[in-house]
Amino acid sequence: MKVSVPATSANMGPGFDTLGIALQIKNQVVIKPSKFHSVSLKGEGSNNPALKDNNMFISIFNDFYHNLSTKRRNFRFEFYNEIPMSRGLGSSSAVIVSAISSAYAIEGVELSKKKLLNLALAYENHPDNITPAVMGGFNVATVQDNEVNFIKKDMPKNLRAIVVIPNRPISTNMSRKTLPYKYSKDDAVFNLSHASLLTAAFMSENWEMLRIASLDKFHQKYRMKQMPELFEVQKTSLKAGSLMSTLSGSGSTFFSIAYAEDSKKIERELRNRFPHFKIFTTDFDNYGVRVEK
Repeated sequence: MKVSVPATSANMGPGFDTLGIALQIKNQVVIKPSKFHSVSLKGEGSNNPALKDNNMFISIFNDFYHNLSTKRRNFRFEFYNEIPMSRGLGSSSAVIVSAISSAYAIEGVELSKKKLLNLALAYENHPDNITPAVMGGFNVATVQDNEVNFIKKDMPKNLRAIVVIPNRPISTNMSRKTLPYKYSKDDAVFNLSHASLLTAAFMSENWEMLRIASLDKFHQKYRMKQMPELFEVQKTSLKAGSLMSTLSGSGSTFFSIAYAEDSKKIERELRNRFPHFKIFTTDFDNYGVRVEK
């Protein structure tokens, strides 16, 4: 069987811990019966041998598999990773979602996406990454009484994502420590109004509103100060024609949305300006996690 989960961009602009979107970059795991347990890893993270021995996927998979099954079978896990690690593209959420999905699929136990989402919440308590990983598309999500409540919007074919991945990470834990302990009422109202406008713009497909709606006063500038080049990435992307350009997750990746016909020009401008960063254009994913037997 094969399980694939898309990358995600969360914390979108003013949507701190609330707004997230799925990208057509995937992590896949192929699981086969085996006489003994084995793990292979290709793509992102393959140069880190410790990931084979201290594998979060295997740990979560075993948690669920041992609860669901009375059998003790061995498997070969073959990982094919496209999602960069520790770059704000939801690699941890992809691991969590794929591990739980795999355990249920191996045992042939039905698992709805809604239930999967709430099971994943035990490992990732911010819904802005796990929700698009499970559901695909653009999502507004919140947690109430240990349950994720969300509304999803499929992304149209005429938009593309331009992804800028710097040559070094920003620690999520360190990044959160840079954020203020308290916010002023003015800043809170600013973010509330802009997050509301950004959500409305996505739902109504008013793409010209994204640039204004994606402004933020809660987290981006504090995190971007750890890598000042990111201010220039944002400025360059918007000047070249992006509809919006925001920090992805806690960074260091920067995420922009553009019309398909403008995306290659924007990518080219960013490549010329930041030749030492990895930059590419990709589609959005509207399906989320997939299980194929």
